Amino acid sequence: MNRFAALLDRLAYEPGRNAKLRLLTDYFRATPDPDRGYALAAMTGALTFRNAKPALLRELIAERTDPELFALSYDYVGDLSETIALMWPVRPGANHSPTLTEVVEALTHAGKAAMPGLIARHLDALDETGRWAFLKLITGALRIGASARLAKSAVAALGSLAPDDIELAWPGLTPPYEGLFAWAEGKGERPETGNPAPFRPVMLAHALEEGDLPVMLPEDFVAEWKWDGIRVQAVGATAHGLPMLRLYSRTGEDIAPAFPDLVEALRFEGAIDGELLVRRETRIENFNTLQQRLNRKTVTTKMVAEYPAHIRAYDLLAEGEEDLRGLPFVERRARLEAFVARLASPRLDLSPMVAFATPQELAAARSDPLAAGAGEDADAVEGLMLKRRDSLYVPGRPKGLWFKWKREPYRIDAVLMYAQRGHGKRSSFYSDYTFGVWSGNELVPVGKAYFGFTDEELRDIDRFVRNNTVNRFGPVREVTHTAETGLVVEVAFEGLARSTRHKSGVAMRFPRLARLRWDKPPSEADRLENLTALLDRTPATPEIEAGSAGD
Repeated sequence: MNRFAALLDRLAYEPGRNAKLRLLTDYFRATPDPDRGYALAAMTGALTFRNAKPALLRELIAERTDPELFALSYDYVGDLSETIALMWPVRPGANHSPTLTEVVEALTHAGKAAMPGLIARHLDALDETGRWAFLKLITGALRIGASARLAKSAVAALGSLAPDDIELAWPGLTPPYEGLFAWAEGKGERPETGNPAPFRPVMLAHALEEGDLPVMLPEDFVAEWKWDGIRVQAVGATAHGLPMLRLYSRTGEDIAPAFPDLVEALRFEGAIDGELLVRRETRIENFNTLQQRLNRKTVTTKMVAEYPAHIRAYDLLAEGEEDLRGLPFVERRARLEAFVARLASPRLDLSPMVAFATPQELAAARSDPLAAGAGEDADAVEGLMLKRRDSLYVPGRPKGLWFKWKREPYRIDAVLMYAQRGHGKRSSFYSDYTFGVWSGNELVPVGKAYFGFTDEELRDIDRFVRNNTVNRFGPVREVTHTAETGLVVEVAFEGLARSTRHKSGVAMRFPRLARLRWDKPPSEADRLENLTALLDRTPATPEIEAGSAGD
């Protein structure tokens, strides 16, 4: 466990990607099975411990330290795991230092009653860094600056494999991945899961940047609408003589049980990449409507009838047993059109292409989807996808092949009301902000943001928070926000929806700070009426982050 903790500590402070990759590769090469497999699982989000909750950790530290001292320390540090790791009473020699495997297997099998004692024993046995890593592991908060893709790339670097080889073999594998490591090191065959309807790693897009648009010509690129739903992969197969359908999220989670109407309606053998939406009669509804079907363990007949699920297809990854990912996009598209036509299902249709002859026509379509042919579905469009005609379907986010071009965000001026410390490298700064707009003579919260600003702006806001705190609620500070004094921020956001969770009755989707308005008094910030006027024009909700075509 201490070796894994040392790795995490170094990764957190190493800025360079190549240096991180070397650290990970060296760790995987020097660490035996199954420890290295559980480390890989931790870094790719494949471990969960349902009986280890933050509330339990608070109870354990409360039994060992003064509650007021802990509250003050937590407020200063801003991170629960780091605070407990620093304050946990040292007991040298209390227990032997556990291996990562011992930790993971004990936590996996421990019942609720045994969990407090188990966690306390491990914290007693570990050093400060080990305690921090252990707590991050069990709370699922491993923000170490190393992505799952980078960790898989490090496995590939153990031998002659490419990162995409690992990505393609990954779906369906389970910790501690001993077969995967053996294959990467040239000591075994490619691991197979035996899944008749496997997930294929998704291909993602880069945001369109300045200078990209002039080269978007119809001889090289095609365009299609970017729909405001969630990216899914529908995989059909025959298992034991019976048809089956699995519906995967973009991360590979099988969400089919939440959509029995799709499972019953779609019968095919192949793999479709598309967008999960709600379609009523002939109209695609916005994301706010789709959310009624998301993240539910049980689905009623009434819900299925009121919010019928639908897939709008973007790509065909497999047809029967034939893998199509190595074909150019235009060939896959032609196969997809024929495939969807043969199915003739009311629950599945094609995402229409957007015709254009010049970059200027693309810009016009992005600005006005209704006029560009999106018809009554225009409210569910959040931009354009641009794809090279010759692009293969490659896992990850390859450069130069797919681009996403979202519609211009909405912008308002709001007033900073509350601030909370960040995590990881931001744990010393107040970097999570709640802001509001005027409703009568009162400011009401409408959203939270924790990105969009530069490092210099972060330091400026942090200084303002510390110098203008009027109240404290644990790690959260309330800052002055009157009509005369306060900080006005320009907020950009993708959409708006009604929300019972906010006093204002509205909430934003994907808000970020676009600009600091030191020049503007809080009294001149926007009013709630300005936002409510947008509700009928903004197809989104902030309650859940959604991925769309190419996201």
